[in-house]
Amino acid sequence: MGVVYDQIKNYKKKFNSSVMWRIKQHSKIIEKHLNPGEEVLYAFAGQLNDNPLNMYCTAAIVLTTKRILIGQKNILFGYTLNAITPDLFNDLQVEAGIFWGKITIDTAKEVVIVSNLDKNSLSEIETNISEYMMKEKRKYVQNEAQEK
Repeated sequence: MGVVYDQIKNYKKKFNSSVMWRIKQHSKIIEKHLNPGEEVLYAFAGQLNDNPLNMYCTAAIVLTTKRILIGQKNILFGYTLNAITPDLFNDLQVEAGIFWGKITIDTAKEVVIVSNLDKNSLSEIETNISEYMMKEKRKYVQNEAQEK
């Protein structure tokens, strides 16, 4: 398959209590929208909602060299793709519950909640997203300073 699907399979093997369905279909959406020269750095899957009882909204979340992509294949027709560029990223919140955890990605335009994640995966996800965003935000600040 593709690099996105392979990385999500590895995530699923490592953190097997995360709730995720149809990861191959969700991965295809991301693969379809990767730009030329854009590389996948990290990928995982979880439920794209804030309700721990709703386990049928799986999405693939991928960090690339240019942005965060969130892909979700609809059950019957179509799909949804969200792209979060580093300049729109505001904050990341991590919460651990009794059984699962969730992350909240706050952007300038929306709030993205990924839930039903294996509690043991939260630190790895947080580290990958935070390190990536801090590095990319520095580039935006430098570019803005050079333009002035």
